[in-house]
Amino acid sequence: MGTENKELKEWYKDQFVKFEKRLNGHSKSFMQKYRVESLKKFDEFELPNMKNEEWKYTNVRPIFKHNFRPAVLAEKVEVTRQLVDKKLYKQFDCNVMVFVNGQFEPAFSKLDCLPEGVLVDSLEKVLHIIPELVENKITKLSATENSFNALNGAFALDGAFIYVPAGKIVEKPIQVLFLGGSKTDDVLIQPRNLIIAEESAQVSVIANYQPIDSDKYFTNIITEVYAGKNSIIDLYKIQNEGSESYHVEKMDVHQDETSVFSHYSLSFGGSIVRNDVNSTLDGEHIECNLFGLYLGNNDQHVDNHTFIDHAKPNCVSNELYKGILDGKSRGVFNGKVMVREDAQKTLAYQSNKTVLLSDHSRIDTKPQLEIFADDVKCSHGATVGHLDDQAYFYIRSRGVPSDIAKSMLIRAFVSDVFEKIKITELRDQINRLIFEHLQRVEI
Repeated sequence: MGTENKELKEWYKDQFVKFEKRLNGHSKSFMQKYRVESLKKFDEFELPNMKNEEWKYTNVRPIFKHNFRPAVLAEKVEVTRQLVDKKLYKQFDCNVMVFVNGQFEPAFSKLDCLPEGVLVDSLEKVLHIIPELVENKITKLSATENSFNALNGAFALDGAFIYVPAGKIVEKPIQVLFLGGSKTDDVLIQPRNLIIAEESAQVSVIANYQPIDSDKYFTNIITEVYAGKNSIIDLYKIQNEGSESYHVEKMDVHQDETSVFSHYSLSFGGSIVRNDVNSTLDGEHIECNLFGLYLGNNDQHVDNHTFIDHAKPNCVSNELYKGILDGKSRGVFNGKVMVREDAQKTLAYQSNKTVLLSDHSRIDTKPQLEIFADDVKCSHGATVGHLDDQAYFYIRSRGVPSDIAKSMLIRAFVSDVFEKIKITELRDQINRLIFEHLQRVEI
C-alpha cells in the first residue's frame, strides 16, 4: 500500500474515533457493530484503481487525494427556505424530505399527506425508536464490496427511511432533497437510504441531489430497496450537483414475485460520478426497468454500472441507457444481465446508445449477457455516434436555425428515455435541465 493510501486510511480511522464520541452511548447497537466491521474492511480493502476490472475505465484517485471530513464532524451548514424552494422540483404535489449534508432537516420537510401506517422519516430516528423495523433489512440487501461501501458503512448515521406497509398506496410522490457542500470544510456526505414496500404496496420516490453552492464535497451513498410481492416502486434519481463535487452511489434492490421496480437515473452534475444499480429478481413474474440518461460537459466523468440478476423463471427486464457527451467529458456504461439456470422463460433487453457532440468526448461501453438457461429471449447492444448529419441538413433546409436544429436532434435522441418519466411536470423540468447543461437552445 502506498504512503498516500496509508495516510488516507489513518485519516478516516482518526475521524471514526471522533465520530464514535458523537453517538450518545449507542455503542452496543447492531448498527455500531456494523460500523466497526465496516471500518475494519475499509482498512483491509485496496482502494479502487484502474487495475480492478470494475473500475477499469474510471480513475477515482482524485477523490482519494482529499481528506474529506464526515459531515457530522464538520461545522453545521445553515440553509434558508428560499434555497430549499429553489432546489426542489415543483409544479406537482408531493411529500418532501430535506437533508443537508446527509442530516435530516424536519423544519424544511413536509410529510403530512401520507396514508395511515406509512412511515417516512430520518433513518437515525427510526433506528432509535423502532430498530426492529430496520434491522432485518438494512445491511442485508447490500454487501460491502469495496472501499466506498465500507466507508459509508463506517459512518452510517442518517438517510431517508421509507416504509410502506402491505396494501398501502402512496398517491403523491415523495421527493427527497439532498443538499451538499460547505464553505468551511470539504465534507464527506454519506446518506444511508432504505426503502421498503411490502406486499401490494405502491410508492414513487424522487431522490434529488443538489449543491448548496459550488463547493468541493463528496457524496457517497448506499441505497437499499426491498420490493415485496406484487408491489410497485418507481424511483427517480436526479443528480445535478456542482462541477467540483464527487458522487458515488451503490443501490441494491431485492424484488419478490410479481413486483415491478422502475429506476430512472438522470445524471447531470459532478466531476466524477459513479452509479451502481443492482437488482435481484428473486421470484416469478417480476418486472425490472432501468432507464438512464447521462450528460457530460467540460471534463466530467460519468460511470454507470448495472447488474440485473434473473434468479427465477418467467421474469422481464428492460434496460435502456442513453448518453450525450460534449467537451472533454467521458462516459462509461457497463451493464450486465445474468440469467441463472433455473430462470427459464426470461425476457431481457439491454441497450446503451451514446452521442458524442465533441471530437474530444469519449465513451467506454460494455454490455454483457451471461445466460445459463436455454429457453430465454435476451438481447443487448451498444451504439456510439454523432448527431445525424442527413437529418441535420434536412432540418436546416427547411429554414430552421442551426442551434435549434441541433436541439431538435438532441431532443429526438433522448425521447425514448425521457418519455418514460411518468410525472408530466417533472418531465418538463428535466427537459429544461438537459438543454441548460448542454448549453443548447431549449425546445
